[in-house]
Amino acid sequence: MSVANGTVLAGRYEIVDRIADGGMSTVYRARRLSDGLVVALKVLRPQYAADREFIERFAREARAAEALQHPNIVQLYESGRDGDVYFIAMEYVDGPDLKGHLRRVGRLEPDDAERIAMAVCEALEYAHHEGIVHRDIKPQNILLAPGGTVKVADFGIARALAAVTMTQPGTVLGTVQYLSPEQARGAAVGRTSDIYALGVVLYEMLTGRLPFEGDAPVAIALKHLHDPPPRPRAAQPDIPLRLEGVIY
Repeated sequence: MSVANGTVLAGRYEIVDRIADGGMSTVYRARRLSDGLVVALKVLRPQYAADREFIERFAREARAAEALQHPNIVQLYESGRDGDVYFIAMEYVDGPDLKGHLRRVGRLEPDDAERIAMAVCEALEYAHHEGIVHRDIKPQNILLAPGGTVKVADFGIARALAAVTMTQPGTVLGTVQYLSPEQARGAAVGRTSDIYALGVVLYEMLTGRLPFEGDAPVAIALKHLHDPPPRPRAAQPDIPLRLEGVIY
């Protein structure tokens, strides 16, 4: 479902333009009418908006995510609805996501990769201390703001979707290339799942490739379960040993 430019949702947010499409939602740049603040407005796709169980958990988990206040986490302002349209209003980051950046440059210099990974670690350490696990760490959810600030996005949405899928035995949540072994098994997810996924992201930043690839998602998931991770220096010998040690 597309929301036209100029539409005002819930009497509070005026749509400026569409900036991204994802599997769960469409993201718009919008203006908060009360103060003119530019926000990112994530509008859920109809199949999720029509799922009562998801919406109830979505609202509850979004409220929990609103409490996360950290310089390396995209601030979630509120969740709301306008008729059958459900949305999240969040901090607008005027910069690319890490995946798009990697597509342009191929791989990062070790110092840049380390800086980004450390920022994500700071965000995860804080969120984990607050009892929130992300469950879907991947380059698409790591935003690069002007001035070099790194922001992790989508804590609320990933957690809300996980809350629903936990009621469905064997259901897997997460992008398969960054899936932890416990996620691949459909088992309980914890802090280590986020740390594993960040290790995959660091590998990708340093080498310009993914550690596990395959012709089908299930083949990749099985590699996460059964295969030892490849050594980054086998792909790029100039990677510092200390960074390879972090991954391997």
